[in-house]
Amino acid sequence: MKNRIYIIIALVLLVSSAKYTFAQQSEKPNVLLLLVDDLKPTLGVYGDKTAQSPNIDRLASKGMTFKNAYCNQAVCMASRYNLLLGARSTSTGIFNFGTQFREVYPDAVTMPQYFMNAGYHVESMGKVFHIGHGNDNDEASWSIPHHKEKVIEYLVPESTNRELTREEAYFQNSAMFIEDLPKNWKLPRGAAWESPDVLDEGYADGRVATHAINRLRKLSKNTDQPFFMAVGFARPHLPFCAPKKYWDMYNPDELPMPVNEEQPKDAPECALKRRGEIVQFFPIPEQETGIYDDDLKRKLIHGYYASMSYMDAQLGRVVEELERLGLDENTIIVLWGDHGWHLGDHGTWTKHTNFEQATHIPIVYVAPGVTTPGTKTNQLTETVDIYTTLADLAGLGKPNVPQPIDGTSLVPVLKDGTKRVKDHAYHAFNKDGYLGEAVRTEQYRMVRWTPMRDKNKDVLYELYDYVNDPHETQNWAAQKQDKVAELEQLLNSHPKAKTRPGK
Repeated sequence: MKNRIYIIIALVLLVSSAKYTFAQQSEKPNVLLLLVDDLKPTLGVYGDKTAQSPNIDRLASKGMTFKNAYCNQAVCMASRYNLLLGARSTSTGIFNFGTQFREVYPDAVTMPQYFMNAGYHVESMGKVFHIGHGNDNDEASWSIPHHKEKVIEYLVPESTNRELTREEAYFQNSAMFIEDLPKNWKLPRGAAWESPDVLDEGYADGRVATHAINRLRKLSKNTDQPFFMAVGFARPHLPFCAPKKYWDMYNPDELPMPVNEEQPKDAPECALKRRGEIVQFFPIPEQETGIYDDDLKRKLIHGYYASMSYMDAQLGRVVEELERLGLDENTIIVLWGDHGWHLGDHGTWTKHTNFEQATHIPIVYVAPGVTTPGTKTNQLTETVDIYTTLADLAGLGKPNVPQPIDGTSLVPVLKDGTKRVKDHAYHAFNKDGYLGEAVRTEQYRMVRWTPMRDKNKDVLYELYDYVNDPHETQNWAAQKQDKVAELEQLLNSHPKAKTRPGK
């Protein structure tokens, strides 16, 4: 009997001894970076009772969820540069489509390059860098050629009438439409959604998941070299094209509708948005106000949730294969949404603002031996923190590279969610000749809009109180000038923003 007890104790000690940090291991951890386009925190783990996101919720149960995570700019291209360079747009001056980051920082060392230089095999598939609108992939970042897939994709002939559509031209980098953007409007619009009864691999995210699974199987056979794999999913980016079974997961009559469709009272005009990307698709009114009839709003919201659930299923396939191969015990997993998405709040759809719904993102870290399963933290974090945090987790040290590194390592927080390593997040958006820089604390967001060209214009301010006014009904800057001044000091603690690349 005593011998049996000793054996049990020995087994318990053996299992517990396996739960140590990567820094204590002789082998380097793998990294699986899961990037999702246009993903706001409409997820079960973030408290969304409508969302059907079992795979992301399960992933979160294995690690730490950051409840207060923010992008650095609510634009696909810029946000991905923020992630992969570890630098904010205000540090690089890269805000707009069509600027290649190596034109500004020729010798930049991207996050995957940093791991490659440390002996990793690095590769990517799907949407990682933003390819389109005049921007391309960076081949120097990968050990093998990037595996590209579509972002704009239709299966139903009536969705395009078999013609090249506006958004397809952008994402294909069709030269004449990139060089002369107004010509884009001469092309037909594609459908805003479709729901054919097809297999998951009918659309890109299903194929990306299959490719990732095949690559994991291949990489699992090479135990001598760690890997860094970036897997980019396109949905729920428009158009909301997903197999019918994912649409069937939701009852349209039970979907959450916009709570506040009014623009914030006293907000400056440069902060507001009505038109934009959404009007590139039919049946959206081209001269839209953003206040649609209930049927159209419900269809768009239905499409967003269906597309999210479709992506969730594909992401789940990849994580399950990682586990089946036994790679999860030595693999850091990070889930990241590149920015949020307006679903009719303020009468706004898509992204491209400084408001909460465009900037609030999901970030989840799973770091075996470091994160405690199923934990959540209120620590404020930004996209740029991921580069620094992953380098720290892998024992590679703080990046010393040619481009600015703006991130803060979150490893102390990953070990203990009550720790605090920063007291605000920083993001920006440029519009109508203004640069809008924002600081977000747990209660407030203050935005300073500085004129970039006409210096005779006034600097404009916004202040939102998310404890007392969570739906941004009022800009409180005029009424709470002391709070604006206090938060502006936080803003001024950051380097002066660059407004042109390299300047």
